[in-house]
Amino acid sequence: MGACVGIVGGLGVGATIHYYERITAACAGRGVVPDLVFVHADANQGQGFVRAGRLDQLADYLAGFIDRLGRAGADVAVMPAVTPHIALAETLTRTKVPILSIFEPLAAAVRARKLRRVALFGTIFTMQGSLWGALNDVEIVKAQPAEMAFVGEAYQRILDGKTLPDDADGLRRIARELARRDGVECILLAGTDLAVMFKDEAAAGFPCLDVAQVHIDAIVEKLCAQKT
Repeated sequence: MGACVGIVGGLGVGATIHYYERITAACAGRGVVPDLVFVHADANQGQGFVRAGRLDQLADYLAGFIDRLGRAGADVAVMPAVTPHIALAETLTRTKVPILSIFEPLAAAVRARKLRRVALFGTIFTMQGSLWGALNDVEIVKAQPAEMAFVGEAYQRILDGKTLPDDADGLRRIARELARRDGVECILLAGTDLAVMFKDEAAAGFPCLDVAQVHIDAIVEKLCAQKT
């Protein structure tokens, strides 16, 4: 049996469900019953810490859940959301449970596609933070302020289940403009719920990389790998 993976759910309920469905389906396809444990954090509280710039408190909050996962038997913890990774470094100092972050598998996927100029779609915090220096070998181009505001607002509507008819086309227009104006080669869908709107590159209509799927693939490998 592979590692026991602990998931900090609730940081986006939809994202947690998305991860759970994709992980279990992939493991079933490989004949593996995944060893998973879950805790439920509150997205609003976590986002409140982010908005206030209180990363130490966010790290304390996350570490408390991760420690609970460790006590439940988790060998490694994951956070199925991008924005909480803003406090990854601080969280790692507060828990002894290893964290399989989004960053390492994403960096590997970007290298595999030989990308040099990318842009982010996700929460305003993720876009403004440019993944907090996690991708060293690629230039992250920031959208214009009005474009970034639209993406952030559209993403929040996806989270709230209140998307507008023009949201998808608006995101496509911004993606095309980033490619034309700024030479962006690929949009990193750095918000899990974007996979609900754009299930793959064909549906998106622009070059993109689903950050959540890259993370999910790494989690599945962990679950399926034999313990040594």
